[in-house]
Amino acid sequence: MFEKLAEQSLGLMGWEIDNHWDLNIDQCVMIAAPHTSNWDALYARLALKALGVNVRITIKDSYMKLPFGPFVRAMGGIGIDRRVKQQGQERPSMVQLMSNLFKTHPKLVMLVTPEGTRAKQEQWKTGFYYVATTAGVPIALAYMDYAKKKTGVGKIVYPTGDYEKDMAEIMAFYAGIQGKFPEKFSVDQRYMTAE
Repeated sequence: MFEKLAEQSLGLMGWEIDNHWDLNIDQCVMIAAPHTSNWDALYARLALKALGVNVRITIKDSYMKLPFGPFVRAMGGIGIDRRVKQQGQERPSMVQLMSNLFKTHPKLVMLVTPEGTRAKQEQWKTGFYYVATTAGVPIALAYMDYAKKKTGVGKIVYPTGDYEKDMAEIMAFYAGIQGKFPEKFSVDQRYMTAE
């Protein structure tokens, strides 16, 4: 019922849903880009709900406590605790902690925004790639194209271990997509010339 309502809501706003989502995928890292406006979250959530994709987001563990905890959990939040457990241990990396979540959550679609901010970034945060390869899961490419009024999941990338090649494929996908504020969006320029 919620899926149909989300699809109808997007349709009423003039948006079309792109459905390249594979229903057989239980686990993946999902990129959401471009991220140039607060409206992106609304359209992305509606599109993913319409596709039946239950996304989760990682957030600092302290936000999982009252008063924000119930709301954050309802929005799909999973707490990440980077504190050192024993004296003398190194602080765990975000990549390792995020990868470990796939061991304890058999159904996990982890949503990330690799631009990291709504301001223009010509270099993306690439931890998503290492999370996917460490966990052995694919990368789903979700997007919001304001020029075409099209949103959804446009492609699934299965990392080959050839970092440069895989990143070039991801950047090539996003290169033609226009955010709400096009001047605030850039793909990662380091991989635009990679073969």
